[in-house]
Amino acid sequence: MRYWILAAIAALGLSDVARAEVVETGPQGFRLKSVLQIKAPPSRVYQAIGELGRWWDPEHTYSGKAENMTMPLQAGACWCETLPGGGVRHGVVELAWPQQGMIRVDASLGPLQDEGVRGALYYHAVARDGGTELTVTYNVGGVRDYTIRAAPLVDQVLSGSFARLKRYVETGKPAP
Repeated sequence: MRYWILAAIAALGLSDVARAEVVETGPQGFRLKSVLQIKAPPSRVYQAIGELGRWWDPEHTYSGKAENMTMPLQAGACWCETLPGGGVRHGVVELAWPQQGMIRVDASLGPLQDEGVRGALYYHAVARDGGTELTVTYNVGGVRDYTIRAAPLVDQVLSGSFARLKRYVETGKPAP
């Protein structure tokens, strides 16, 4: 299965994601992991994660506009998206620790919200090889069988967004 996921990522032009995979699936959930090497210091990568509206894929928003997304990097902050006359809360920042390069968000993303699952999205940026190694895990629990089968698709969507983050940090533009 890993071959198909990596092939799909490569076909989408996301080869700058160093490693992305469905690490584990089980009867109650799944775990995804992406590892990227980014040519910037960890402090810049950390800061850029909070600039979500500048790099998130607009195709994976309710409004179709990434600039409607915000996520202040402070505990209790909302990862929110404004919508005409309303909005959506994608998650809540549970941990924001710049000195350790750690961000954890309680986030049941996209269609997972309708399923009543819990998701923990965890970013960890560490200095490595003159830049930053960013490891992102997404742990989802409380799911049904058909939701578990969607893990590769969720991985593909998140990996694409992380590739956009990498390009944004390195070039100032999230898309080529």
